[in-house]
Amino acid sequence: MSASSTAATQGATATRGPQDGGRNGAGFMAGPVGRQVGLVVALVVLCVVGAITAPGQFLDIDNVLTILRLAAVIGVVSIGMTFVIIAGGIDLSVGALVALSSVWATTLATQQMAEDVHWIVMVLTAILVGAGAGLVNGVVIAYGRLVAFIATLAMLAAARGLAEILANRRTQIVQNRDFLSFFSGDVLGIPTLVIIWALVAIGGWILLNRTRFGRHTFAVGGNAEAARLAGIRVQRHTLKIYVLSGITCGIAAVMLMARTTTGSSTHGTLYELDAIAAVVIGGTLLIGGRGTIVGTVLGVLIFTTLGNVFTLNNLSSSAQDVARGAIIVLAVLLQTRLAEGRGGFAWLGRRGSPPSGGGPVVTGAPSGAVSGGTSVPGAPGGDRPGAVDPTA
Repeated sequence: MSASSTAATQGATATRGPQDGGRNGAGFMAGPVGRQVGLVVALVVLCVVGAITAPGQFLDIDNVLTILRLAAVIGVVSIGMTFVIIAGGIDLSVGALVALSSVWATTLATQQMAEDVHWIVMVLTAILVGAGAGLVNGVVIAYGRLVAFIATLAMLAAARGLAEILANRRTQIVQNRDFLSFFSGDVLGIPTLVIIWALVAIGGWILLNRTRFGRHTFAVGGNAEAARLAGIRVQRHTLKIYVLSGITCGIAAVMLMARTTTGSSTHGTLYELDAIAAVVIGGTLLIGGRGTIVGTVLGVLIFTTLGNVFTLNNLSSSAQDVARGAIIVLAVLLQTRLAEGRGGFAWLGRRGSPPSGGGPVVTGAPSGAVSGGTSVPGAPGGDRPGAVDPTA
């Protein structure tokens, strides 16, 4: 969280008073630490249930590594989805982009080039295809002003159809043994796919919490118009967000190719729903403006562990889907109740009370309350600590 957002949060809390922020523990649970503690508790409870219901299987090291491998692919996609949703958007095309990237990277021409040069050609092809499709999404949404839901829904259909055309509705086998041996290996007993997920998650955390790009992402999701008035190029930033999502889809495609040894137009089916669910469970608001990478990682682990527990207990996939749906609804309801318990997410500037003292308050400003400057609602104010760099 940026310094200005933290300052706004402290100001809003001071205005409400300690009795309001700590009412029934809502103040702690609605904060980032409280939400993540709740996710850890939920994950621990799932693990306890798994250990009790399948004691000889769940705690086996091979089963734990299986859970991590399954979580790794959708986990990488979810990192990109986190940025999209924090910025106030949505991307329904991620599953189709994974399929298109995997098919394009396993065509005969691409694999022949990889044999002649290096298997890194397949990796770069998948990432570039994902980034290119994300670029199309970003241009249509940011500059074509098409609603993100419709634009990415159209890309979902188009990318899946193009993947079927390229593959001729056939599954393409990965022939490069060096590619497979690298990605199916491990380092100190940790699968390479899990290490890739960890690196992407760490990179995403740094990008979101320690860079100007991350501060701009929160600002655009909190209030796009206020962000524009503050000097942020909202359209260009939105474009970058969707390219980033496409890149994570390309990385996930490489991981899926290594895990299944194939490229197929059926890869990534329903990944968009799994990614959105993991992001929402992790505490990211669907309306944008708030979210964490750590929460997303925990959300992915919760869903993957839940599926594993169901599988070990011979429960149907239909029952898993019902449980996932119930968890998503409960998570959104919990977000709403916690928001009401705090009088709204004040640091987003939507429902919180203005801090006492100082100049006028910009309602919905990306960096919280702004002192000094103009009195026009939503206009940029005077000097403020941690303000966004208008030259970006």
